[in-house]
Order: sequence, then C-alpha cells, then structure tokens
Amino acid sequence: MNIDADVPGTPSPPPGPASVWTRPQRRQKEQLTRERIVAEAVQLLDEEGLEALSMRTLGQRLGAGATSLYRHVASKDELIELVADEVYGEIDVPDITEPGAWRLALHAVAHSLRQTGLRHPWLTQVLGQIGMNYLGPNVVSVTTRALDILTIAGFPMEEATKAMSTVSSYVIGITTAEAGWLSALKRNGYSEHEWMQAVGPTMAEAVSGTELGDFYQGQLERDPELVRRENFAYGLDLMLDSLQTRLTARLIADEKQQSEMAEK
Repeated sequence: MNIDADVPGTPSPPPGPASVWTRPQRRQKEQLTRERIVAEAVQLLDEEGLEALSMRTLGQRLGAGATSLYRHVASKDELIELVADEVYGEIDVPDITEPGAWRLALHAVAHSLRQTGLRHPWLTQVLGQIGMNYLGPNVVSVTTRALDILTIAGFPMEEATKAMSTVSSYVIGITTAEAGWLSALKRNGYSEHEWMQAVGPTMAEAVSGTELGDFYQGQLERDPELVRRENFAYGLDLMLDSLQTRLTARLIADEKQQSEMAEK
C-alpha cells in the first residue's frame, strides 16, 4: 500500500543508503504517476541515451515541471534505479527442475541479458550504479531465479553467487562494447554491413599474405550480427565449460565422501 510521506505522524524511513525501494511512495495524482514517468524515461533513454536524461527534459516530455516529478521520484539516481529495474523485467529466466538442465538455462539467461542490453544500450552503463542494491522487484526476481538454476545444478549458494556474478560481468562487459560500437555506427550513419564493406578491405589488405588476412577476408562475406553473436557464445561457453568442470569435480568428491562414510 502506498504511503503519503507528508501525512502527519507517518514514521520516517530508517537511516541507511538512499534507494527508491526503501522510500515510501507518495500517493499519485492520476495525470502523473511513477509508472508514466518511468515509461517516458525509458523511451527517452532508448532514443537519446543516458547523457540526455535529466529531470527537466523528462518533465518537458511529460508536459510537467521538474518539481512535479520530484513528488514521485526524489532524484535522478532514484529514476535510474527505477528504469533499470523496469527493463530488467524483460530478461527471460527459465525455471528448471532437473540438475542437468542448468547449462542450457544459464545460456538462455545470458543471451536474454545481452539482448536486453542491446535493445536498451544505456542499461549496461547504469548497472554498476544499482548492482549492489538488488531491491527492485525485477532485479530481485531475475537474480534469485538465476541463482536457483545454479543451486539446483549442485552448486552451493556461496559458489553460485560468485559464478552468477562472473557470468553477468562477462555479459555486461561484452554487451557494453557491442552497444557502444552499434551506437557509434548509428551516429555516423553506417550499418554494420556498410562499415565492413567500406573499411574491411583495408583491414584485410594491411595483413595480406597472412592467415589473419585470409581470416579478415572471409569475415567480409559474413553477416556481422551473426559474427558478434558467435563471438559472444564462444566466450560464454568457455565460462560454462569451467563451471561444468568445477561442478563435476564437486559431485565426484561428494560421491566419494558418501561412499567412504557408508563403508565405515
């Protein structure tokens, strides 16, 4: 239930790190709601990027003053928490019951996070600002369900959190590079294919007569989007191979320990 922070006698929130998720939400006027503010902010970010986001600009797009926005969202930092959580709801996390399904499920989570980051290029820029808060409902849901995949597989929670953090860091890092590259092409009026046709031959010529030159030449004939997706999947598989090795070793050790205890 929403609580009006201005109602006399309403207790103040406990001291601690500022977060939109720990602050009671004000009663909302029908014409301007937090949901409408967040939806417009996501659209603004998708169209113009993080640098264009300000409470003043957002207020103008909504036909309201910045002061009206502050009645629902206390600061730009709070707004970033809200928009990040909003798009986190787009990430698909499969539910599994069989331990052997963990790898395919984690593959799906990683690819979904990447696609979400490419649809909203600003997301990876702000995740570092909200990454430790884990308070938004969508962030909490995605995080806990992703960890469920690893614990069902057989990882203890401590290792599952480290593994998920490592995989997420890989996905966010490579997606940040991809999103930045695509944004730069868009600013300069190029498609990926056009850029490869314009610049690729020069790159191949620079290392002609070598295996790398032959490789570059072959890449010019391929779909650059497919190449990026393959590169992403290769790195992801390397990480999952490592996790599989660790998990197998753990399961073997557990079986050995149980066997030894049974013999005593």
